[in-house]
Amino acid sequence: MTFFIFLLACGAAATTGIIFKPGQWYERLIKPDFTPPNWAFPVAWTLIYLLLAWVGYRLSLIPGSQVSLALWAAQIALNTLWTPVFFGAHRIFSAMVIIVVLWLVVALMVLMAFRLDVISGLLLLPYLGWLSVAAALNFAILRKNRRL
Repeated sequence: MTFFIFLLACGAAATTGIIFKPGQWYERLIKPDFTPPNWAFPVAWTLIYLLLAWVGYRLSLIPGSQVSLALWAAQIALNTLWTPVFFGAHRIFSAMVIIVVLWLVVALMVLMAFRLDVISGLLLLPYLGWLSVAAALNFAILRKNRRL
């Protein structure tokens, strides 16, 4: 049952990608050469959200995991916030601030997860890697589209 609660939270975060689609505004942006193809985003996020739900569940079973679970809650809130700010409000700089804070929260969560459960720490590494690409992409778009 607990796994499904974490999965529900991830599903809520994923819903923002359905509501706030990239659209024409995103297509018109000048993007860097390392921009992943559009199909890669839903594939990566689906895998990441499944891993996140599993990690949340695993951590919830470990005594003393309260701080890690609080970081889990913070990252899913920030994750949910980024999409409407970037794709909905078209606030590239604000989205950059959010993704930097999100990256820091996830990095701390990874470190704490490794201390509690090596498998959970390992399962979070793809998320941190994808966030690194997303943050670099957000930054490059910010630099290349200063007029927006």
